[in-house]
Amino acid sequence: MSMPAKKPNVVFFFTDDQRFDTIHALGNGEIQTPTMDRLVKNGTAFTHAHIPSGTVGAICMPSRAMLHSGRTLFHIQQEGQQIPTEHRTMGETFRQAGYRTFGTGKWHNGPASYGRSFTDGTAIFFGGMWDHWNVPLCHFDPSGKYENLIPFTHNFMRSNTTSKVHCDYFSAGKHSSELFSQAAIDFIEDYDADAPFFMYISYLAPHDPRTMPPRFQEMYDPNEITLPDNFMEQHPFNYGAEHIRDELLAPYPRTPEEVKRHIAEYYAMITHLDFEIGRVIEALEQTGQADNTIIVLAGDNGLAVGQHGLMGKQSHYEHSVRVPLIFSGVGVPKGERREQYAYLLDVYPTLCELTGVNIPDTVEGQSLYPSMADPDAALRETLYFAYSDLIRSVKDDRYKLIEYAGAVRETQLFDLHADPRECNNLYGQEAYEGLVSKLRGELIRYRDAWDDLLHPLGQSFWGKAGL
Repeated sequence: MSMPAKKPNVVFFFTDDQRFDTIHALGNGEIQTPTMDRLVKNGTAFTHAHIPSGTVGAICMPSRAMLHSGRTLFHIQQEGQQIPTEHRTMGETFRQAGYRTFGTGKWHNGPASYGRSFTDGTAIFFGGMWDHWNVPLCHFDPSGKYENLIPFTHNFMRSNTTSKVHCDYFSAGKHSSELFSQAAIDFIEDYDADAPFFMYISYLAPHDPRTMPPRFQEMYDPNEITLPDNFMEQHPFNYGAEHIRDELLAPYPRTPEEVKRHIAEYYAMITHLDFEIGRVIEALEQTGQADNTIIVLAGDNGLAVGQHGLMGKQSHYEHSVRVPLIFSGVGVPKGERREQYAYLLDVYPTLCELTGVNIPDTVEGQSLYPSMADPDAALRETLYFAYSDLIRSVKDDRYKLIEYAGAVRETQLFDLHADPRECNNLYGQEAYEGLVSKLRGELIRYRDAWDDLLHPLGQSFWGKAGL
């Protein structure tokens, strides 16, 4: 793959709570995603992209801090509320390389790091989740201060808690996906600078509350939705996340009817999101900029939506730690798929290498560029996951070992080839004792290299786990 004479633009679409298996072209026959299907056709899809889970129930906050810093879970600051100045952000790196950098939508890692990252922007949401039709937003502030705080009661979160957010105005009746896409379109249509641009469009969808224009909801009949093979009325044991906010979106015990309704709404939100992403891509094409643009589509974490009796993402099952990741455009092979293991924190160095931008020394992710050029290029052989002080996991090319040390001490072992839905726990069977010992050894290796025994969550988990 040769580099273009002029540095390409970058347009990065980042979705919220989109699971890896919610794209029609990648195997989900029940969902309609024509725009994402086109990206798959015209680019390279990494079908085994992951997050390392997270240190807090709001998984998206550390996930986004890892994405923008290129650093691993315990090497970010706290849970990702801020990205410290010594960790150069992705936007900051492209900005210093001569790019105009534009950011719109959700930014969950503090105003200061947003201010360092972007030269331009609008419709900025400094928070985690909100009512899609009435989002508190900020205008772009070149000073990067964003000091306008307002209190807001989170009634739609089934909570009476009040917090403060940065806000200059509310979206007032326009859906968040449409609002952020239009902000990006306006920037693209008005752009007349010689410098390339880096554009980050961070959607709130398909995160709940699951609302969207009626015509998209009408596309999905809950009665026609297939119930997942790993549907359960309740998780087999309470590992400490049973009453977290996400799990209260549906009552216990889960019922097929309720779960199918949630899945239908989830799919409808993604189809609406797909439509809005398509509008941005159309603007690139109509302005003649598509031919010199790299497009990335990724999600910040997965979501259970009824699988294993769970509704949220605070677990280490595939539905929660795997995410969509597609590259398309300049320098990216068309119609290709890669099964090599990847993390979201690999996106940062990959984009640097695709554009010829130097990768900062603070970045710990691995560029996926070599695997685009060579389908057989080796990346990671194993992956490590950590959730709060409740779960630690490791997976190799076939098996996943999950260790729980929260409300209970449990172990699970799954054969991901024979049992991709993770229904059959092999732990405790004599034939797998050697494999369990091997994977626990790998878990300890990651603990010493990635985890942080000085971190309260590390101390707590490993102390309780007895490993």
